[in-house]
Amino acid sequence: MRVLLSTYGSRGDVEPLLGLAVRVRELGVQVRMCAPPDEEFARRLADVGVAMVPIGPPMGSMVAPSSSAEASRRVSDLAALFDEILAAAAGCDALLATGMAHFASRSVAERLAIPYVYATFCPFLLPSPYQAPPPLLLPGQPAPPANAGNRALWHLNAQSFNRLHREALNAHRASVGLPPVDDVRSFLLTDHPWLATDPVLGPWRETADLDVVHTGAWILPDERPLPADLTAFLNAGEPPVYVGFGSMRGVRPDTARMAIAVVRGQGRRVLVGRGWAHLSLIDDGDDCFLVGEVNQQALFGRVAAVVHHGGAGTTTAAARAGAPQVVVPQAADQPYWAARVADLGIGAAHDGPTPTIESLTTALDVALAPETRARAMALAGTIRADGAAAAATLLIDHVDRPC
Repeated sequence: MRVLLSTYGSRGDVEPLLGLAVRVRELGVQVRMCAPPDEEFARRLADVGVAMVPIGPPMGSMVAPSSSAEASRRVSDLAALFDEILAAAAGCDALLATGMAHFASRSVAERLAIPYVYATFCPFLLPSPYQAPPPLLLPGQPAPPANAGNRALWHLNAQSFNRLHREALNAHRASVGLPPVDDVRSFLLTDHPWLATDPVLGPWRETADLDVVHTGAWILPDERPLPADLTAFLNAGEPPVYVGFGSMRGVRPDTARMAIAVVRGQGRRVLVGRGWAHLSLIDDGDDCFLVGEVNQQALFGRVAAVVHHGGAGTTTAAARAGAPQVVVPQAADQPYWAARVADLGIGAAHDGPTPTIESLTTALDVALAPETRARAMALAGTIRADGAAAAATLLIDHVDRPC
């Protein structure tokens, strides 16, 4: 048996899919994975011996679309990954997609008549009467009434999906001999999506509107040692505060300077994650250290707090380590994770993507409070680590079902 896992996104999309790949392989199934050709992704797949099929341009070169027209062109480009994913899927018995690879991947599965699964790493993308959708209003589209219920808001969300993506998606499907899609959102999500979040961090409330399979978070155990110079820094004093924004590139250039000043003002040492925003140190003080891509599972258990953007993977890694968090959400699902951190009492949610000295100081005060650490440590023991194993078994079982 052979399965194809397909994703197009940042590290937050690639890393959990790797966790699933390893578990699928442990069941005696051949697995290959489509992912962007960024060097860091290729290196991570090579580390665990998963065959990589590079698709599309590097994610590190992508910029967010600034208009509806650009968004439509982006969908055309994503749908055009069809040929690459189709070639990778040759001989496969099932296809599972995450991230932005779903635009092409479901069409590939349809062409090959093999079982298909769509998985997401955040509940806020899935229609539910118990939550409002993420905003997706287009220019010229009237705002919903102030008293609109969640079902009405999700209906408008579906209309926005169609206006934004249907023409480009169907143009590509026609070019490869597939029929048009009427409801883009339902096509992408399917009627049986998988939700790969921890039940405590990212809960899902059952609804008759959608048959969601909640597998738990897909976590790849990371056995890589921390670099020797980083270990020396950690051993040289009290646990530092980690500041990093992962794959976010639009972080203001002065964010590192401001964050270092705030952490120093708390009498703490600082560990700065370079990330895709290329954060850097502001002086050669021995109370600061700059780190690149690193084993977060090993690192976060040794810090006083984690200041980050609120990606699903970083939020889960910090929660598993019992590290208090300050989430400064930049985009996408990050406001959701910021709210979860605050609601659970394991840290603070910053209001908006651009912190000031005052706002970050206030948030860090919350995260560094003894009671916050106590709650974070208590929660850490509840985070499940078996989500990828459960999903692997489900995926193999799914092969025997009709497409």
